[in-house]
Amino acid sequence: MLLARYQHELLEAGCDEAGRGCLAGPVFAAAVILPHDFDHELLNDSKQIAENLRYALRAEIEERAIAYAVASVDNLEIDEINILNASFLAMHRAIEKLHLQPQFLIIDGNRFNKHATIPHACVVQGDGKYFSIAAASILAKTYRDDYMKKIAAEHPEYDWHNNKGYGTLKHRQSILKNGYTPYHRRSFNVSVETDGVIIQVL
Repeated sequence: MLLARYQHELLEAGCDEAGRGCLAGPVFAAAVILPHDFDHELLNDSKQIAENLRYALRAEIEERAIAYAVASVDNLEIDEINILNASFLAMHRAIEKLHLQPQFLIIDGNRFNKHATIPHACVVQGDGKYFSIAAASILAKTYRDDYMKKIAAEHPEYDWHNNKGYGTLKHRQSILKNGYTPYHRRSFNVSVETDGVIIQVL
């Protein structure tokens, strides 16, 4: 069972990102402040939930949250500052977009760059432990999926409608055959094994 709060004295927001391990597209992040007594039997880490349920939960989160925001960092910025810093930056942008500023942050993962003067705690696998982080994971994932489906129409050969920019075999083979698009992260190495030979795209 997930928990509603990490601490009970300060107004708390949960933060998570989506798309960190992708070969194409932005990294998205969300920040969510939920009511102190929030409870939901189905809300969990977005990776553990079917796509149709994620979208149903997104609508409910947006209706019930005290505040929420979603932000992104594009592939060009990712290549400039690296994906870890880009993930932190996306979370910072989401926090800054909240109409109500939190007093405490709980972050999914084991590292974070402090935002302004707001204290924070990092929680490994936090999206499976706290409702607010799980809610942030749902928003970040669904908003990023929407974006990838939109740009998939521009480059259908990369199958982004299905793989959302992750490095599936079909996606990597398409990069090998067609090269990079303006949405690809050039700082990520791509390799495809063919007949025992690993061919790398740099």
